[in-house]
Amino acid sequence: MTTDVTTDVTTDMLTITENAAAKVKSLLKEKDAEQGALRVFVAGGGCSGYQYGMALAQEREEDDLVIEQGGVRLFVDPESAPLLKGAEIDYVEDIMKSGFTIFNPNAVKSCACGSSFDTADSSGKDSAKACC
Repeated sequence: MTTDVTTDVTTDMLTITENAAAKVKSLLKEKDAEQGALRVFVAGGGCSGYQYGMALAQEREEDDLVIEQGGVRLFVDPESAPLLKGAEIDYVEDIMKSGFTIFNPNAVKSCACGSSFDTADSSGKDSAKACC
C-alpha cells in the first residue's frame, strides 16, 4: 500500500486510471488551470440514493483529502470519502458514449445511467429520486 504525498491518504482510498488522468490533465490545460485538481464527491439524490459528482477545482478545502496519482490531484471531502473507498475513476470513449466512469466496490445497487448508486446499508435510499 502506498501513501499519498500530500495528506497521508493511502492510494487505495480512490484510484484513477491512466486514461482518466490524461483526460483530467487535458481539461485542466484547456481551462489554463494546470495547478488545479479534480474534485470528486458524493451527494444525496439520484435514482438509487447517492449520485457521483466531479468538478475542476483550483483550491482545496481545508478538510479535503488530497490524492495524487498519474500526475493529477484529486480532492475528496471527508463525508464522501467512506463512500468512495476503493473506487476507481476511469475515462471511457467509445461509439456509444464518452465520459468519466466510477467503479465503486461500495455500490450494491446502481442505476442504468451509472451516476447513481446505493450502499449495503441503504443509507442513501431516503434521498433517492426518479431515474435520470
